[in-house]
Amino acid sequence: MQRLIVFGAATLVLMAVDSSAQTKTIPGETKTVTATVEAIDHGNRVATVKKADGNYDEFYFSESFKAFDTLKIGDKITAKYYENLVLRLKPAGEPDVNSASGGAVRSETATAGTISHQRTITATIAAIDQNVPSITFTGPNGWKYSSRVEDKAALAKVKVGDKVDITWTDAMILSLEPAK
Repeated sequence: MQRLIVFGAATLVLMAVDSSAQTKTIPGETKTVTATVEAIDHGNRVATVKKADGNYDEFYFSESFKAFDTLKIGDKITAKYYENLVLRLKPAGEPDVNSASGGAVRSETATAGTISHQRTITATIAAIDQNVPSITFTGPNGWKYSSRVEDKAALAKVKVGDKVDITWTDAMILSLEPAK
């Protein structure tokens, strides 16, 4: 499970980088989810929530989102979020990247705000399976990710050992509704 700054377990469909273009942007879609708080881990600033479809997820709240301190079991969280992914084939000799940034802007009420997060890492292509087709990346801190690939032509243009900068960008409008 991947935890984002507030909303977790995003599904990202990775596509191979087209080496002639050097960069591939995979646009996300805007989604809205409403979930009920089932458990709160105050030490790690994580809320376990139950979504309308009955599945559970984790929301991670940054230190700058002060409304977390008022969160209670049974509260409803509504989040409208957008994410996208940019893959850039890394030129030989360029230093690896492993960075994250983000922030929160509180609305006039204490129970709503906008949160953004961006993370960039340098990953190495560890495996390519043209039959599936799929690709596996490895990166810093033991990170590993495998995915089907939609663009077979782009997959044919990269090889095991190539380095790719992967940038995830997430933005979310979040509101909390106290339990009744």
